[in-house]
Parts: sequence; C-alpha cells; structure tokens
Amino acid sequence: MSFIIRPVRHDDLSQLVDLAKQFNLLNLPGDKKVIGDKIDRSEHSFAGKMEKNQAEYLFVVEDMEERAVVGSSLVIAKHGSEEVPHSFFKIFKRDHFSEDLGIGFIHQVLRFQLDFDGPTEIGGLLVDKAYRRRPEKLGKQISLSRFLYMGLYPEKFESRVLCELTPPLTDEGRSEFWEALGRRFTGLPYQEADLLSQSHKEFIESLFPQNDIYLALLDAKARLVLGRVGEATKPAQHLLESIGFTYLDEVDPFDGGPHYGANTADILPIKHGRRLKVAEFKDPSYKEQGLIATTGDEFMVSLGSADIRGGEVSIAPKVRQLLGVETGDEVFISPFNYNKGI
Repeated sequence: MSFIIRPVRHDDLSQLVDLAKQFNLLNLPGDKKVIGDKIDRSEHSFAGKMEKNQAEYLFVVEDMEERAVVGSSLVIAKHGSEEVPHSFFKIFKRDHFSEDLGIGFIHQVLRFQLDFDGPTEIGGLLVDKAYRRRPEKLGKQISLSRFLYMGLYPEKFESRVLCELTPPLTDEGRSEFWEALGRRFTGLPYQEADLLSQSHKEFIESLFPQNDIYLALLDAKARLVLGRVGEATKPAQHLLESIGFTYLDEVDPFDGGPHYGANTADILPIKHGRRLKVAEFKDPSYKEQGLIATTGDEFMVSLGSADIRGGEVSIAPKVRQLLGVETGDEVFISPFNYNKGI
C-alpha cells in the first residue's frame, strides 16, 4: 500500500472528524466546527498568513489507494505568549535537616509557573485503529514527518519544542492528580477544567496556589501518577526519547502528565536531515530507508528507499512517482530509524 503525509485540506474534513471521534484528544476533538476551524488555521499557516503565536500546522497521512485519511499530527508554532501564557508545575527539591534530631529529608515540591515566551508544541497524534500495528509504522511516520517540515522552515518555529504526554487516568477518564489538587482550588471537575483551559487561562493563574506545594501532602494516588505516562502513550514517549526529547521535570497543572522537550536543532530528524538533488544513477542500490520530503510549493512526505551519493540521491521509482519529483528537483531526506548514540 502507498501512503503520503501532507498538509490537511478542506476536503479532508469529514474523514478527519470521523478519525478524531475514535479518540478523545483535547487539541483535536471530534467536533466538525472545531476541526473545520483548525483546517482553516492550518491552511493559512502553511500559506504564511498567520503570526507565529497563532499558527498551527495540521498534517494528515493518506492511504493513496483507498483515498482515505488515516492519521494526523499537529504542530503549534508557539505555545505561550503575553496574551495566553503557557502554564505548568516545575518540580524542585528542597532539603530539610534537623540538627536536634540528626535527621533530614529531601522533599519534592511543585511550583506553579507561567511562560510568556513559550516553545513550539507538538500534539494531535492519531492513527486510525484499523491501521495500527501495520508494518509501515504509520504512527511513527506521521509523528516524524512534521519535523522534516520544521527542518525545512526553522524560522516558522521556536528554538525549543515541547510535548505534553498523557498520564494514567481512571477508567472513567478522571485524573487523580486533579482531584487531589486542582479541584480543591477551582471547584471544577477535571474534564470541564481541561476543556475550559483550551480557550481561557485566567482562572488557572487566579485560583492556583502561588506558593510551593509539598508532594508529601498530596494523596498517595496523586503522587503515584505524577510525571508518569499512561500505557497508551508509552510508544509516543519511547519515540520521542529515541530522537532526543527528555523529561523536563515539569508537569501539566491539570493531570500531572509529564512534559518532554528538546532544542529544535538537536531533534534527530532535523539534525540529520539533508537537502539533496534528485539524480539518475546507472546502477542504483536502494539500501537507505528514510523519510523523503518535497521542498517545493506543496509539502509531501513518503517513506522510501534511496541511494545517496554525495549531494545527490536516486529515489526508488514508486516513491518518486508518489511525490511527483523529477531529476534535478531538491528533496529533504531524514533517517527513519535511530540507533542509540547516533
């Protein structure tokens, strides 16, 4: 089967809504109006018509044989500004020692913080349940492909990239961390507060405690999930770690989910990406597998085999046809697999 990763288009709306309804992501809900607005924003962002702090780039993976949208991923160019700051809890350690008793404790504390000049954020990663566990690794493809776009157009993004990972939730979708902390200061149930925070941030800053919160005072269930990743999110965590993301000792103020981050230039698909000229070799040997992106007006990515020689590349015919590239065109190629220590 053949797959292409590309920017979302308006005629993807109904398929993308159906896809989003399989899941329950706050930044990509199964709501026709919300997704329609996101497609509008994405199209304007790709066209260079949005300010950085308003820009969002929505990518989809299309099954070219079925003409079906079967996955998505999102990049928010800047998460955290003077108008809408990025909020989080930073985890610090504080030492306490008693000379009288001769004993001491190292306590972890949460400190509420706001970032008015925030990083780029990635999210919105979905793959149709019918396409999970396929040999093409579509989740990995759609996740990594957005970094190729960032590598091609670094000026559109920040020097840091953030990913907020989902922690373990109860079977009812409740957050033990929110029940132990956030609900006591806002009076709101978790789902309502998290949804409200997508458009209104003032209540967080006004109602959350500004002083350090000692974790030892929280319910044991809340401490157990703090900074942890839910089972369904662990593959995404491992993929991020393999390309250079690390835990930032920061957590989401609503559910205690961990924040992972990296310097944009150090993310491996960007760091190891290369601009190459498409060429015809006499006896090509397609031994290198990578993500291959077009660099013209229409951004597209496909996973394929290539023969790289110096600054030139010969691409396997099927992928070349999928991407519509010709001899002399420039492409951006990045490895698909990363070994530790690369």
